Amino acid sequence: MRRVPTRLAGPALIAPCVHGDERGFFHETFRRDLQGALGMDDRLEFVQDNHSRSRRGVVRGMHFQLSDDLAKLVRCARGSIFDVVVDLRRGSPTYGQWEGFELDDVELRQVYVPAGFAHGFCTLSDVADVIYKQTAYYDAALERGFAYDDPDVAIAWPLDNGQLTASARDAAAPRLHEIADELPFVYLPESRHGPGTSG
Repeated sequence: MRRVPTRLAGPALIAPCVHGDERGFFHETFRRDLQGALGMDDRLEFVQDNHSRSRRGVVRGMHFQLSDDLAKLVRCARGSIFDVVVDLRRGSPTYGQWEGFELDDVELRQVYVPAGFAHGFCTLSDVADVIYKQTAYYDAALERGFAYDDPDVAIAWPLDNGQLTASARDAAAPRLHEIADELPFVYLPESRHGPGTSG
């Protein structure tokens, strides 16, 4: 596995070493001993795995949890998605900015989403299976989100807004500036684990 450079400090794009032939392929999707070297906070342990299936045009996001210990490791095991992270850390030079990555079942790359970042994706293929690990258990009381089409954040989704289908909750989500005062995340440039958060 190797880390691919990203524009935003904090998230990590991870490319696996894929061993393939006419029979198919094999690759490692996670190694605890490489967690720190790949740009993930090596103090955290993954405790929950999730699996979602979406059809083309489904958009999920932008979601986050009000917790300094919830990070995600996201991959697309079937099909392809456009995966997006948004910086929510107060004082960050990239606060409110986004970065997107295409994840698919060919290159098999993954995105590490640290605490202090919102996450979402839209499905590019007919069907996509997204699997992700979390370093804290889901807590509905801490779950928050903002609009995937917030004009201030201006995520350039690769599908037109008319082609995107969101849940009722995501479609009614507030804009980021409307919930900014609730955000507990603080940018810590001096962290030994790279730019991080503090509650």
